[in-house]
Amino acid sequence: MKDQLNHVLLQQTTRPWTYPKRILICPLLLGKVKRCGEMSRKLRFFKDQISKAGLMSSSRTELQPDIDLEDLEIQLAEHEHELIEMNSNSDKLRQSYNELLEFKIVLQKACGFLVSNHSRVVLDERELRENVYSNDAYVETVSLLEQEMRPQSSNSSGLRFISGIICKSKVLRFERMLFRATRGNMLFNLAPADEQIMDPVSADMIEKTVFVVFFSGEQARTKILKICEAFGANCYPVPEDISKQRQITREVSSRLTDLEATLEAGIRHRNKALASVADHLAKWMNMVRREKAVYDTLNMLNFDVTKKCLVGEGWCPLFAKTQMQEALQRATFDSNSQVGIILHPMDAVESPPTYFRTNTFTNPYQEIVDAYGVARYQEANPAVYTTVIFPFLFALMFGDWGHGICLLLGALVLIARENKLSTQKLGSFMEMLFGGRYVLLLMALFSIYCGLIYNEFFSVPFHIFGASAYKCRDSSCRDAHTIGLIKYQDPYPFGVDPSWRGSRSELPFLNSLKMKMSILFGVAHMNLGIVLSYFNAHFFRNSLDIRYQFVPQMIFLNSLFGYLSLLIVIKWCTGSQADLYHVMIYMFLSPTDNLGENQLFWGQRPLQIVLLLLAVIAVPWMLFPKPFILKKLHTERFQGRSYGILNTSEVDLEAEPDSARQHHHEEFNFSEVFVHQMIHAIEFVLGSVSNTASYLRLWALSLAHSELSTVFYEKVLLLAWGYDNLVIRLVGLTVFAFATAFILLMMESLSAFLHALRLHWVEFQNKFYHGDGYKFRPFSFASLTEDDD
Repeated sequence: MKDQLNHVLLQQTTRPWTYPKRILICPLLLGKVKRCGEMSRKLRFFKDQISKAGLMSSSRTELQPDIDLEDLEIQLAEHEHELIEMNSNSDKLRQSYNELLEFKIVLQKACGFLVSNHSRVVLDERELRENVYSNDAYVETVSLLEQEMRPQSSNSSGLRFISGIICKSKVLRFERMLFRATRGNMLFNLAPADEQIMDPVSADMIEKTVFVVFFSGEQARTKILKICEAFGANCYPVPEDISKQRQITREVSSRLTDLEATLEAGIRHRNKALASVADHLAKWMNMVRREKAVYDTLNMLNFDVTKKCLVGEGWCPLFAKTQMQEALQRATFDSNSQVGIILHPMDAVESPPTYFRTNTFTNPYQEIVDAYGVARYQEANPAVYTTVIFPFLFALMFGDWGHGICLLLGALVLIARENKLSTQKLGSFMEMLFGGRYVLLLMALFSIYCGLIYNEFFSVPFHIFGASAYKCRDSSCRDAHTIGLIKYQDPYPFGVDPSWRGSRSELPFLNSLKMKMSILFGVAHMNLGIVLSYFNAHFFRNSLDIRYQFVPQMIFLNSLFGYLSLLIVIKWCTGSQADLYHVMIYMFLSPTDNLGENQLFWGQRPLQIVLLLLAVIAVPWMLFPKPFILKKLHTERFQGRSYGILNTSEVDLEAEPDSARQHHHEEFNFSEVFVHQMIHAIEFVLGSVSNTASYLRLWALSLAHSELSTVFYEKVLLLAWGYDNLVIRLVGLTVFAFATAFILLMMESLSAFLHALRLHWVEFQNKFYHGDGYKFRPFSFASLTEDDD
C-alpha cells in the first residue's frame, strides 16, 4: 500500500528526517555532539577491553537507578582513567616479566654454547700437542704454539661473544645480515626457545630463538649490536663463569615467580573492574547512542530570522499527521515550554521519498524489489504482484511435490520458531533465510502445486487423481514403453498422465509442454508490465506515454508473441499437427504464401499479414511522434519567456529558503530527447524478442531439475536397492539423501531463485518501473545500530 507524504515545516525543536541544504549548527548542540562522541569512544574502548579479557557483556536488564548524561560522563571518565592506569601497570609488569623470561632462556641455552666452545678449544690443543711433541726437531716451535693454544679466557685471547633472543621468523635474515656485515668473520649458534613469549600489545604467543655470536674486535661488536637493534633482538649479558651463571639463574627464577603472582593479582583486579562495567555496558551504549542521534538530528534544524527559534523541514505521511501533532503537543506540555510548536504543510520542489507500509509477510517481497531500485514517488509498486508471481515462477522451475514438501517443512520450522529466532543473533546465511521465511513458504506451496501438475515426487509419478488414460495393446504389455500404449478413456484429470514417465516419447512430450507453457507465462507476464505502465501514465496524467508508448508497445508485442500464444492454445485445443516454427518463420519471410497443413483456423493468412503490418507500424509510432510533440509543447509553453527576473544581490538568493526556490528555465535539447526515445524504442523492439526467449529458462531449468532427480533416483537409489546387501542399500540411501539435500534442495533452489529474480527485474520491471526514488527514513530509535556509534 502506498502512503502519500506531506512536506511540513516545524518550528521549535522538532526532529525532521530530511535535512536542508543550508545547515546552521548551534555551538551548544555541537558541543553536546562532541561529548556524546567522546563517550561513545570510551564505551567502545570498554567493549574492546572486555572482549580481549574474554568476558561477556551482560544483556540482562539490571535493576539500577536512572542516570543522566552528565553523571554518566563522569563515571565513564573515572572508569577509563582507572582502566588505562591498570593497563599501563600491567604492560610494564608484562614487559619486565618477558625480559626476565628471555634472560632465563638465554642463560640456559647460551651456557651450552660456551661450554661446547671451551671443550672444542681444549681438544684442539691436545691433538696439536700430541702431533708436535712426537717430533724432536721442532721443540722450540712447539713451545711457542703451546703458548698460543693454551686455554685462556675469551677476552684475553681476543674472542668475544654476544648472546640474545630474536623472533623465529627473522632468524634467516638476521644471520645473513650478520654474515655480510662481518664478512664471514663470526660464528653464529642458534637454539629454539623452550617457551613462547607473549606479546604485550597483541597478546599473541610468539616463538623465539636464542642466538650466540662469536666474533673478534671492537668494530665487529659495534656492527653486531646495531644489527640486533634493527632486527628487534634483545641482547643479554651471560657470564663465562658457570657458578655465576647458576647464581644469576636462581635470582631470575625467584623474580619471575614474584612477577607471576603480581601479574595474576593485577589481572584479577582488572577483570573485576571490567565485569562491573560489563553489567551496564549495553544500557550505557544504548543511552549514549540515542542522545547522540537526538543531537545529530537537532543539528539539522536552522535558525529563523530572529535567531530565537529553530526551523526544520521534513516529510510526514498524511496518515501520521494527526499523530505527529499530538506528539508535538505532548512534548510541549512535558517540557513546560512557553512557546508552542507550530506545524504546517508547505510546498516543496524536490520529489518526496517513497514509503510503503509492510508487515512481516510482505516485507521480504518489498526488499526484493528495492534491491533493484526504490520506486519513484507514487509509482506502481511491483511488490504487490511479486508476492504471488515470484514464487510461482520459482515453482515452474522447481516443480516436484516431494522437494516442495521438504521446503515446506523448513519454512514451517522457521515460522514456528519465529519469536525465538528474532531475538537471537544469527549468521549471515541463516539471517537471510529467516528473513525470507514467508517467501520460502509460498515457494514451497507453489512447488507442491506445480509438482502435482508435472506428477513428480522425487521424479516418481503417482496415480493420485485416478487411473491412466492409456493401456497396453496386448496382455503381455511387452512394448508398453514404446508403441504398446493406446488411449482408451478420457485424459488424466489433473496434471501429466503418469504413463508418459519412462516412455519413448517422454522427453519430446514434456519438452513441448514446458516450452509452450514458458512462452505463455512469459507473454502474459510482459503484458502485465506494459499494462502497469498504462496505470503509471494515467495516474501522472501523461497522455503522451499512453498514446505513443503504451499503445504501440501492446500492438507490437501481441502482434508477434501474443499471436504465437494464440496459436499454441489453438493447437492444444484442436490437437493439430501444425508446425509453429514454420508458421512464425514464414510469417516474416513469405507472409502471402499458402499455409497448407500448417493452417490452424480460417482466415489465418490475412490475419498474419495484418498483424505483421501493425508490428511494422508500431516501431515508428514509438520512435517519432513523442519527441516532436514535446518540442512543440515546450515552444508553446515558453514562448515570449526568454528573460527571467534578476535578483537584487546574491544575499537575496542565499536568504531564499530551499523549498521556495524555483527551477530555472532550462533549454530544451531536442537531439537528446530524440536519441533517448530512439534508444527506448530499439530496446523495446529487440527486448521483446530476447525477453520472450529469456522465459524459456522456465522450461530449461524445469527439465534439468526433473532429469537430475531421475538420475539420482534410478542410478543411485534403485541401483543400490537391487543388491541384496543391507550395507550397500544404506550407502545408496545415504548418497541419495545427501544428493537430494545439497544438490536438488540447495543448489537447484538457489539457481531457480536467481533465475526468477532475473525474470522479475529485467523482463517484467523494465516495462514500467523507473526505480529512481529514495526511501522514507524517519527518525527512530529502533533503527539505530552499533554503526551509529
